[in-house]
Amino acid sequence: MEYKRLGDYIEPVDERNSKLEIKLSQGICNEKYFQDPRQVAENSAADKIVRRGYFAYNRATTRNGEKISIAYREGPDCTVSSAYQVFRIKDEEKLNPKYLLMWYKRSDFDRYARFRSHGSAHEFFEYEEMCDVYLPLPSIECQREIVEEYEALSRRIRLNEQMIEELEATAQALYRKMFVDGIDKENLPEGWRMGTLGEVASFKYGKLAEKHAKSEEFPYPVYSGYAVTGYTNEYTLKERTIVIIARGDAGTGRICMSPSQCFLSNLAISIEMKDNAYRDYMYYQLLDSDTMSLRSGSAQAQITINNVEPFDVMIPKREICVDFQQKVETLYNNRLLKEQENSKLSELQSLLLAKMGNLKQ
Repeated sequence: MEYKRLGDYIEPVDERNSKLEIKLSQGICNEKYFQDPRQVAENSAADKIVRRGYFAYNRATTRNGEKISIAYREGPDCTVSSAYQVFRIKDEEKLNPKYLLMWYKRSDFDRYARFRSHGSAHEFFEYEEMCDVYLPLPSIECQREIVEEYEALSRRIRLNEQMIEELEATAQALYRKMFVDGIDKENLPEGWRMGTLGEVASFKYGKLAEKHAKSEEFPYPVYSGYAVTGYTNEYTLKERTIVIIARGDAGTGRICMSPSQCFLSNLAISIEMKDNAYRDYMYYQLLDSDTMSLRSGSAQAQITINNVEPFDVMIPKREICVDFQQKVETLYNNRLLKEQENSKLSELQSLLLAKMGNLKQ
């Protein structure tokens, strides 16, 4: 299929918020969607207006995760920084906007945008460079079919995400019913006691790992507490384990549960229960606790094992924790199935995006 020059199908828009009619200010992340900005301008009169159906992107590509931040506006009109570029499609019967957004989501486009960015201290992908993008342009009917196939996968992913949130909410509600509601720490039930985390758990610092793309040679995720950041050929945690983020600015002190068989990065500390029957209970207790108070340091917040060991925790009878763990395990297994399905659906989306570069008439 012959590739078409994008500049023949789009036009720039420069409408400013001079009358302050638009109150909603937005930024754009490199995952290609609008989000709340890191900082809202005190006076947005110079900001650019993005109407529903317009595109906007951050021209600056320096230090942006090797991606370009661009998005299509489907929500209410908003404003973006005056440094952003706004444009619209001239004729949506020739170029479907969501088809174009799919093209922008391809990793090949991110690489192209970074390659065509220019500047010294900061690099920019200017509108002229955007116009020189070439893409395959099948019939509008074909474009709509491709978009519908992609969005069907997206809808299924969103549905699974909602179900994952509901499963997690159910687990937290169960925790509160069994261990919080009606429990007086000054007058605990028989067999319950107060203690320290160091009494029931051991701790290990994570390590630096050489990261790779996922493959048969590198199957184990490198987990930081924030997310999976790569893959390696060994693991340091053999099962789901409580993790506390030990470094990472605002996230320091956050409690997470690691994936099974993963390599824990040097940004986190594992909290491994001496009796695994307490694992899920302790995870939810720590989630419900002020672990952010464990942070120390002035230049950069951090947490050490010495901070974590004396942390006060409630230690119920083992039997009730076993009962809780069995119930939560069922919820977790259902959640894992949904997460695995979403992983496969995301792979299908990636394949669909990759195939766009090989469309035939």
